[in-house]
Amino acid sequence: MLMGEFLHSVDNKGRLILPAKFREEIGDSFVVTKGLDTCLFVYTKEEWSNLENKLKQLPLAKTEARAFVRFFFAGASELECDKQGRFLLPVNLREYAKLDKDVVIIGVSSRIEIWSKDVWDDYNEQIGPTVADIAENLVDLGI
Repeated sequence: MLMGEFLHSVDNKGRLILPAKFREEIGDSFVVTKGLDTCLFVYTKEEWSNLENKLKQLPLAKTEARAFVRFFFAGASELECDKQGRFLLPVNLREYAKLDKDVVIIGVSSRIEIWSKDVWDDYNEQIGPTVADIAENLVDLGI
């Protein structure tokens, strides 16, 4: 299971170090794509394949389904780490997630998320006061 929060920096060439703990779990190559909430999602190849199969089931006739599939797949890149544990983030993904220098890399069960530190801090300020209410609503749904 992927979990934890790590602070790293994007270097001047656009490379980022994947924490060793995550490298062990995610493997030699992985898929990075545009995520929700202005972050990037990182998947193992196996998890990406599972997600791909689910997305193929969405109804092609629905505008929202087509838009989401385009968004998700057009931004995707298969990447791998070098011997130092670094990987090169494509420019389009860095721009989408507003990754300039400081980033936060978090484990979220079956995926990794990569956030701009500023965006992550803003997100936590907004969501923090409402987490108890969110948890209560999810419990009401049986989750």
